[in-house]
Amino acid sequence: MNNCIFCKIAAKQIPATTVYEDEDLLVFKDINPAAPVHLLIIPKLHLDTLSAAQAEHAGLLGKMLALVPRIADEHGCAPVANADGELSGGYKTLINTGPDGGQEVYHLHMHVIGGPKPWRGQR
Repeated sequence: MNNCIFCKIAAKQIPATTVYEDEDLLVFKDINPAAPVHLLIIPKLHLDTLSAAQAEHAGLLGKMLALVPRIADEHGCAPVANADGELSGGYKTLINTGPDGGQEVYHLHMHVIGGPKPWRGQR
């Protein structure tokens, strides 16, 4: 994947504002954020799309998803219970797949988008 921008970010050939990294995943800030918190979680393993994932990638996909609540909490957008028991805050996760799904970079990635409104629904 010589021309993949996310592979180059994972290989530290292109700078990014990294907020988490382990042996399998990298999380960094989106350079064109749609909300106050807009992070991208990528596997270091190149997979073009979610549709390219196979059964052997289930652990990696699970690890990506399991990381979301921790990352959201660390960036102040986890849902919290108010004094009256109602929830406030929150975030959304998004994986665009293919051209009709709005995918722009063909390296599997998950958006974590949150923070105080009025960003909701702008993108």
